[in-house]
Amino acid sequence: MVQVREEVTDARRVVVKVGSSSLTTAAGGIDEQRVDALVDVLGSHAARGREVVLVSSGAIAAGLAPLKLRRRPRDLATQQAAASVGQGMLIGRYAAGFARHGLTVGQVLLTVDDVTRRAHYRNAYRTLRKLLDLGALPIVNENDTVATDEIRFGDNDRLAALVAALVQADLLVLLSDVDALYTGDPADPASRRVGAVRDDADLAGIAVGAAGRAGVGTGGMVTKVEAARIATGFGIPVVLTAAPLAGPALDGDEVGTLFHPAAQRPAARLFWLAHATSPRGRLHLDPGAVAAVVARRKSLLPAGITAVDGSFSAGDPVDLVDAGSGAPIARGLVNYDAVELPALLGRSTPELAAALGPGYEREVVHRDDLVLL
Repeated sequence: MVQVREEVTDARRVVVKVGSSSLTTAAGGIDEQRVDALVDVLGSHAARGREVVLVSSGAIAAGLAPLKLRRRPRDLATQQAAASVGQGMLIGRYAAGFARHGLTVGQVLLTVDDVTRRAHYRNAYRTLRKLLDLGALPIVNENDTVATDEIRFGDNDRLAALVAALVQADLLVLLSDVDALYTGDPADPASRRVGAVRDDADLAGIAVGAAGRAGVGTGGMVTKVEAARIATGFGIPVVLTAAPLAGPALDGDEVGTLFHPAAQRPAARLFWLAHATSPRGRLHLDPGAVAAVVARRKSLLPAGITAVDGSFSAGDPVDLVDAGSGAPIARGLVNYDAVELPALLGRSTPELAAALGPGYEREVVHRDDLVLL
């Protein structure tokens, strides 16, 4: 009897991420056969009633050959130019391919700000949700034409995990040019395929590299494992496999590597805080404050803060770090502006209330706005 993965076959809303190396030729142009093969698989599943969101790399890679660029450019301006050319070519190919299946596609280009700033995050959700409600197939990519080094994801694996959480997907499928996670280099005969990962203990001793094929992509196995951690932490199972195995993977066949989801899905707000925010500053905590926040799950008070870094406003995310080691221990939404805090450090809230007024008898970070890292 053929075994199938019920986590996969039961999934109604699916996010599929495909990397540049799975869509393009070695010279950098779009590989039409590969694109069409992927479209046929996803189109058939959409026709069966599944909601499919495609997170597609490949814009920069697709723009290389038309611009007569031999390799992926290193400078940002040329990358943006290649993305500008390649994005239109890529979405045009997808639109034509999915039209064969009677499907309309919608292009959604995101930057880090769109999934890290809460107002943008809600807007991105509404757009994706409405596209799905209207029967369209959203195609998501990083907006490489405008993203700067400071506001870019760097790889689409993390983007895919965040999109999967954003749309509350039932499954995330990461497609690349490697058919599974291996214990070592897949080219080494001594390496073995890892069929399932249930927790971090299953990853102990596994070496993951970071190189993409011929410099076309930016992600590697390390980014895919990290993306799987993010998605499974939100209760979403993840299948990692090669693009040619997309069909069997979505059918529930035991191909690639299945990352099992966490048993309990965290509150969406805390997940957003942990994985979909970029800290605007750092608060350094003394040992007592570290123990209070980590062990006793208490709010952070001014008395336990020894130093403040960064420029932030009340409501911004900040990292809470151990003043001794410098390691981040938590992330939270701060209740004060950066310029206010230095005068408050080391002082108790009753003392601050007496000296400055009742408005200062509040936590720097409330425990309900805090997530441990």
